[in-house]
Amino acid sequence: MKRIARQLAINTPKSITKLPRTSQRLLHSQSLPKMTTATFKYIDPASYEGKGKPWGKVDGPGKSFTLKDYQKTVTSLRGHESEFSTENSGFAVYNSPAREKVFTDESAIRNGYYPEVEAMLKERLPGKIKKVVIFDHTIRRRDKNSPRQPVQQVHVDQTPGAAAARVRRHLPAEEAEELLKGRYSIINVWRPIENPATDFPLAVIDWRSTAPSDFIAVDLLYPKRTDNDDDDRGKEVLPDEKTIWSREGYEAKGETFAVAPSEGHRFFYMKDMTPEEVMLLKCFDSAGEGESLGKKGLAVRTPHTAFVDPKTPESAPGRQSIEVRCLVFYE
Repeated sequence: MKRIARQLAINTPKSITKLPRTSQRLLHSQSLPKMTTATFKYIDPASYEGKGKPWGKVDGPGKSFTLKDYQKTVTSLRGHESEFSTENSGFAVYNSPAREKVFTDESAIRNGYYPEVEAMLKERLPGKIKKVVIFDHTIRRRDKNSPRQPVQQVHVDQTPGAAAARVRRHLPAEEAEELLKGRYSIINVWRPIENPATDFPLAVIDWRSTAPSDFIAVDLLYPKRTDNDDDDRGKEVLPDEKTIWSREGYEAKGETFAVAPSEGHRFFYMKDMTPEEVMLLKCFDSAGEGESLGKKGLAVRTPHTAFVDPKTPESAPGRQSIEVRCLVFYE
């Protein structure tokens, strides 16, 4: 690391010195080979001014704001996985094959894959974990008949308020209030299904290259339910094209962060990520820098997005993936 630091002192471009101090600490990023330049879609802050709080839908493109394209360099993590963790950058990649392969059976996912995810988190995450509560999963397939598609927008799955709401929603009231006093996080466990995620791969932004002002709270709308069942897993349907751009038939049941563009953002991805590999994405950490139990330098969250890699072969099969969202409570 000292050798890399000496090299940076000589070779760091002037534009880097103007970045926030947290970005200047990304010494490792200068040692990684730049893989490709791609288009990334950010919220356009000017598009919702005067329209109230922005909103987006969980099941399609409907939203109250527009996106703006930016060209960014994205760097492969492959061969450098050990340099990144949920503690420093907000994400981590591990080789962790699953027994489940196709993820078409809801019961097999909940009763078979969920325990695998829980065991993996307890083994891989730093710190002593006392409890894991898996509350949601989403399967995305790049197929016109799939109700969930890869999301091409830089975002974070939960805001701090949404994270606390999830604790209260999925645990008994008394236990929830006690657990909220300690450290807890939300981790999204992301895995390709059946074939490598060469098509529409997942990119992440190193948390150390972000600033608190980058994050814009957005209401997440879900279709209104009439069956009094609060569990949306496995019940996704294609949205009604007639109401895609309105709130009709929807209600706010969550809150996410859209991300404003920044020259300082450093994008990474796991090139040709396989179904035997998992990426852990931190959505929130109550002990992250700036939070209630904040520890300086501890990553709070990981912005992420699907993107089009211009080097993807035309023959690559459509991306399929599963993401499992987990509440993690620490001793």
